[in-house]
Amino acid sequence: MDRNKRRVRTGIVIKNAMDKSIVVKVERAQAHLLYDKVVKKKSTFMAHDDKNECNIGDLVEIAETRPLSKMKRWRLTRIIQKVQ
Repeated sequence: MDRNKRRVRTGIVIKNAMDKSIVVKVERAQAHLLYDKVVKKKSTFMAHDDKNECNIGDLVEIAETRPLSKMKRWRLTRIIQKVQ
């Protein structure tokens, strides 16, 4: 499988208390089928942060990867914006 064809998500770090792991919240807008209204949906992903460089509130990009543990199937690719 080509590495460039893997799914990529952008989200905000909501937890970084673990060693080499972060929890990322990803929001997306989806149209409701019946009411035709835009609804916000949220998902959380556990991602691998090899250098422990993310803090809570950082905007990051994660990419799908092989299973790294029971919960981690994503890895940190880059930090888009650091929180001050």
